[in-house]
Amino acid sequence: MNHRSRLALAVLVVGTGCQQQTGVSPRPLINGSEQLVVVTTPDWSSTTGSMRRFERANSTSAWQSIDQPEPVVVGRTGIAWGVGFDSVSSDGPHKKEGDGKSPAGIFPLDTVFGFTPLTSPQSVRLPYVQLLPTTDCVDDVASSHYNTVVDRASVAQVDWSSAEHMRQVGQYEIGVIVGYNAIPPVKGRGSCIFLHIWSGPESHTAGCTAFDEEKLREVIKWLDPKKRPLLVQLTLQDYSNLRTRWMLP
Repeated sequence: MNHRSRLALAVLVVGTGCQQQTGVSPRPLINGSEQLVVVTTPDWSSTTGSMRRFERANSTSAWQSIDQPEPVVVGRTGIAWGVGFDSVSSDGPHKKEGDGKSPAGIFPLDTVFGFTPLTSPQSVRLPYVQLLPTTDCVDDVASSHYNTVVDRASVAQVDWSSAEHMRQVGQYEIGVIVGYNAIPPVKGRGSCIFLHIWSGPESHTAGCTAFDEEKLREVIKWLDPKKRPLLVQLTLQDYSNLRTRWMLP
């Protein structure tokens, strides 16, 4: 079932299900992509970092940088290996629900969200979800809707006691759902991971990655589902260590 079909059921599963508890094979993900958003941080506890975009004409072409590094902020306690990447290295923490860390690894960028209706389809090529006053992202590990974006007015039973009321968060005026811990979600390994507007270069997030609104809108316009865009998020040291093995730019 695709995202547009899920919307008809008033439940959008966050992500595309590439991350599994048993681990992810990064090279097939990279091999299948023609757009990368690469975020690196100085170390595991850093709350700031930089982002660059890369693209290529096809899966056998060389990666080309299309912009200069852009400052970003990440989780209030840094980053940690996400679901599927626990065995990559013995160094670094592992993400858990509520730890304030952004996930490290490789994750699909598959859905855009925002406050307003999509009046110009040409401006957003990814599927788009308009946030309503009743839109929740569920972070309650006991809920059957854990790590999904849900219209609570449309579900048969609201079985969660904790969720982000997304329409009430100003930084969610526009953003991208990161396909982290998606299908099936591993309870307790983190939820509701987005690219969204920051509160400034000295701010931080609860586990998302955030940057300047103008740049975010530029990135959103650039993302193309036909090119299978990915977020690559690592420390600088791990990016250096994994660059050749994972065929990163």
